[in-house]
Amino acid sequence: SFFEDGLIIDATLGGGGHSFQMLKKYPHLRLIGLDQDPAARHTAANKLLEFGKRVKIISENFSIFEPDEKAVFILADLGVSSHQLDSAERGFSFSRNGPLDMRMNPSQEMKACDLIENLNEQELADIIFKYGEERLSRRIARKIKKDLLEKGSYTGTVDLAYSIAGCYPRKIRYKGIHPATRTFQAIRIAVNKELEVLDTFLQKAPEWLHQNGLINIISFHSLEDRLVKTAFLNDNRLKRLTKKPITPSIEEINENQRSRSAKYRVAMRY
Repeated sequence: SFFEDGLIIDATLGGGGHSFQMLKKYPHLRLIGLDQDPAARHTAANKLLEFGKRVKIISENFSIFEPDEKAVFILADLGVSSHQLDSAERGFSFSRNGPLDMRMNPSQEMKACDLIENLNEQELADIIFKYGEERLSRRIARKIKKDLLEKGSYTGTVDLAYSIAGCYPRKIRYKGIHPATRTFQAIRIAVNKELEVLDTFLQKAPEWLHQNGLINIISFHSLEDRLVKTAFLNDNRLKRLTKKPITPSIEEINENQRSRSAKYRVAMRY
């Protein structure tokens, strides 16, 4: 079939794990892998070395990419990669202290610390509420700005997470997810303009596909999933193959805790 020797576009190449499995399974498929993170591209290039000329890795954000030929399969895994989360110096996580950075593309100018400094309290509260769906957004924004004024700057991710945690009543502070999780998510989304970029990609990507080609998207929070669901539902170029998102099994979650919030949706090009 046309799928056997066509082109895959992995719009979020990361470490190359998904692409490796596809290229292994279908020996005639070719790959274009996109990633704006040089560390991810380096890791993926090593992982995919054995596939030689079947692989082309491009330094580009998926929202501005224009392919030269149609693809049979597009994949976008919208999660922050484990490599990014585990690298303290990237500042995505407060489990290890690092600078307030959070840039997916390290050559981008604006970092998380700049965002926090440049926004006023109201703007920061709006971002935390909108992108983090955090009900204590006003209290958290007030505390972040107050502590910033007193300290001059935050020493790192742990320092910021500590300020945020202080906004929660002590008895519920460490029940369930860490109290800083939603705020960190919101700041990361704003720094990288993740929803605007995803919206642009969802408008463009169906044009990259052959007829009967598949677009596959894995999202990790409700805002992204809502955008994907709406796009697949309302785009007359696409036929939804998943009415409801596919979610990981208990076994998968036990094997990889980070997969627990994943939602997978598929659509086909008419």
